[in-house]
Amino acid sequence: MNAEIHTSKGMMKVGFYNDDAPKTVENFVTLAKDGYYDGLAFHRVIPDFVIQGGCSYSKDMSDPRIGTGGPGYTIKCELDGDNQYHDKGVLSMAHAGRDTGGSQFFICHSRQNTQHLDKQHTCFGKVEEGLEVIDLIQQGDKIEKIVINEE
Repeated sequence: MNAEIHTSKGMMKVGFYNDDAPKTVENFVTLAKDGYYDGLAFHRVIPDFVIQGGCSYSKDMSDPRIGTGGPGYTIKCELDGDNQYHDKGVLSMAHAGRDTGGSQFFICHSRQNTQHLDKQHTCFGKVEEGLEVIDLIQQGDKIEKIVINEE
């Protein structure tokens, strides 16, 4: 199974870390299939760090609550797998403290500025095609849709 994250800047194809983070992958896939992410913005973009999306309030970038929205529930962190290190293209669950993630995720720009996130945020996939799109995304760019391909 993989995901295609479609944006106006291009498409990123993501492979999942099913063995490392099965519940996080399942949560992301369920939300994507339900259309949750369609039309949400990458509301936090920090060059040489991360692009972050999945906030339910980010359809309108003037909403003062941007960055605080989620699906209405939280999931536990999964930090013990072999792939729990943040490198360029890695998808990881954003949270406001351990076990508070839900829908917000980030994609890493590089390893250099993200290694302090290892074993703090659940890595649940990696961009396998379209790595260049990460560097093109700007704050406010929308996630047009996320397509889940079950192989």
